[in-house]
Amino acid sequence: MRIATYNVEWFSALFDQDDRLFDDDGWSSRHDVTRADQTAALGQVFRAMDADAVMVIEAPDQGKSHSTVAALEHFADRFDLRTTHAIMGFSNDTQQEIALLYDPVMLTPRHDPRGDFAGPEGAGGAPRFDTALRIDLDIDAHEDLVVFSKPPLELAIETRGGFAFHMIGAHLKSKAPHGAKTEQEVLSFGVANRRKQLAQAVWLRRRIDMHLAEATPLMLLGDLNDGPGLDSFENLFGRSSVEIVMGQEGEAGALYDPHARQALLRKLGVAPTTARFWIRQEKRFLQALLDYVMVTPDIRARGARWRIWHPLDDPECWQDHALREALVTASDHFPVTLDFEDGPQGV
Repeated sequence: MRIATYNVEWFSALFDQDDRLFDDDGWSSRHDVTRADQTAALGQVFRAMDADAVMVIEAPDQGKSHSTVAALEHFADRFDLRTTHAIMGFSNDTQQEIALLYDPVMLTPRHDPRGDFAGPEGAGGAPRFDTALRIDLDIDAHEDLVVFSKPPLELAIETRGGFAFHMIGAHLKSKAPHGAKTEQEVLSFGVANRRKQLAQAVWLRRRIDMHLAEATPLMLLGDLNDGPGLDSFENLFGRSSVEIVMGQEGEAGALYDPHARQALLRKLGVAPTTARFWIRQEKRFLQALLDYVMVTPDIRARGARWRIWHPLDDPECWQDHALREALVTASDHFPVTLDFEDGPQGV
């Protein structure tokens, strides 16, 4: 069984009003990349991965005039992918949805949101992800309301081999200080955004604990927009969102992702990366570890094998020139896959 997570930059911009691919020479929303080039590159990447299911981060828009599921299924049909079906949960207003594109022969997913519904006043604990969490962000004895701009997708999965587990697809809010005009505003906005992101991580961790209490095999995957050592705010707050969500290695309830663990253990050594961004002011690329597939021990015990499809770091991707170019053209993130043995519970 192969499960992937893939953040596709501006996937939505490749589809017309009928949720069909433009696939023309018009410019995509990627810099200096046409819609036809990005579309072809994505088709090549999805076919090369040949995953049984792909958690698509920044999936096409869902709204009055758009359907995320229809767009993804049209994309799969265009490239004759075996992942012919798509499923999503709660939509959002960012044009960046979270959805699963999957092979119906290999697995059956069901939208399975957990937690109590919270009204406008929010709720403590771990309410449903499309509502609001009430939490004190700055230790001032006053509770704040935190929401997900992109509510995580919760799915109950049953594989063809009879393995049942839960999956959470997540895309946490970026910490970028948008709108800041002065250095003081950059710092102030950055701290506030960091607090909100850490609160979202706490919310996710509480949901994970709910599943662990039920002894449910669990996989959390997606773009957490954060990682150990990624920015200066980590020193201020002590831990990254990734560390909160994953838990402490060796402690009960800890999830596992080898790339995240490697990054946590490094000092000055090189860490794995899953994304590559052009920094215009500095005229260079920034690489970062942002995309993860975290699992409980019962999934890891099924011979779990992780792979980052990095065009420059993965030898097979590097040696395949066409795939290497496609990975660079398709998105500023690269897919992460997890292979594990299918079969009944306990196998």
